[in-house]
Amino acid sequence: MKVDCLESTLEKSLQAKFPSNLKVSILLDFTRGSRGRKNSRTMLLPLLRRFPEQVRVSLFHTPHLRGLLRLLIPERFNETIGLQHIKVYLFDNSVILSGANLSDSYFTNRQDRYVFLQDCAEIADFFTELVDAVGDVSLQLQGDDTVQVVDGMVHPYKGDRAEYCKAANKRVMDVINSARTRQQMLHAQTFHSNSLLTQEDAAAAGDRRPAPDTWIYPLIQMKPFEIQIDEIVTETLLTEAERGAKVYLTTGYFNLTQAYMDLVLGTRAEYQILLASPEVNGFFGAKGVAGAIPAAYVHIERQFFSEVCSLGQQERVQLQEYWRRGWTFHAKGLWLYLAGSSLPCLTLIGSPNFGYRSVHRDLEAQIAIVTENQALQQQLHQEQEQLYLRSGVVSSATFEQPSRQVKLWVKMVTPLIKNFF
Repeated sequence: MKVDCLESTLEKSLQAKFPSNLKVSILLDFTRGSRGRKNSRTMLLPLLRRFPEQVRVSLFHTPHLRGLLRLLIPERFNETIGLQHIKVYLFDNSVILSGANLSDSYFTNRQDRYVFLQDCAEIADFFTELVDAVGDVSLQLQGDDTVQVVDGMVHPYKGDRAEYCKAANKRVMDVINSARTRQQMLHAQTFHSNSLLTQEDAAAAGDRRPAPDTWIYPLIQMKPFEIQIDEIVTETLLTEAERGAKVYLTTGYFNLTQAYMDLVLGTRAEYQILLASPEVNGFFGAKGVAGAIPAAYVHIERQFFSEVCSLGQQERVQLQEYWRRGWTFHAKGLWLYLAGSSLPCLTLIGSPNFGYRSVHRDLEAQIAIVTENQALQQQLHQEQEQLYLRSGVVSSATFEQPSRQVKLWVKMVTPLIKNFF
């Protein structure tokens, strides 16, 4: 993640409000944030040195990158072992949740999704607590560019891995369980109190706050810490989608887990899956081995398409490829349309790509927005339509194009490396 503009903006805010109680907490991934000579760490150091009491920079280091493995894997490739992949931006009581990083391309020519939750204190509190919790189990950047663990915390790659993961699980689950309790109380107060109202009560309670028409559920996935909420909810959605329902699923990197693929192929709903064409894949044109990654995704796509055809599911499961000249595609998410409805009642939006890494290796967060509000449903529908308008339907002819020809060595290597990208 690059933070070129962020550092100067934060400095201005801290200067303007100093010495107020303004606090800045930044959570990055250790490997990604430390890559190269000029990186997120070096950009944030002046801010940390100038405002040490107000600025906290936490660098999450996966517990799986340790020992000889940590010494041997070079920069950039070490990210494949596991990342802090959550993309959430908090400002007082407002939240931006996305799959996007803060690098230049996302503000110019990289297609992604964002949701802005304005004056939503409950969600802001939850994600603030979550960032604090993950920050507590991360390495703390110091003014001299060294890192330290929080007092009493097990070191993520020098300490015992099982002990570290256990401590991290407890710290994060305390946040999740606290939020779950608050949410259950809110559910009970909203629905139970409304159901007990008589007509006279309802008339007398004319100023009573009406039952909400939209609910937001944070979904967290941190498999290294045995936290699998997002995985469970996603599998439940794919399993329970009824005949006649439509599921629109997008991912910048088409590499569904076997469990997700089995559910898509074995359930009753209709699926339209949007993925990146090779030319808009973020790795297209990259140097070295990384340049072959788009071809590996094409190979995975072709295998899945072949399975769809062999099962006779072409009418129910459709693949579409996003293409836009000069752009790359990084949007991910899901929209659920109930049978007979022309508008979605649910969307998932956040950082997961629905692939192996998202489920098993990285720290991920997204939200499920469940709504009966027609204006919001219309907005979500329009967002989905705009993404799919720039796509073409995948057919057998798609894989006969020159850009879809995959070299033999890529086909052979893909099964060995597909769980790392």
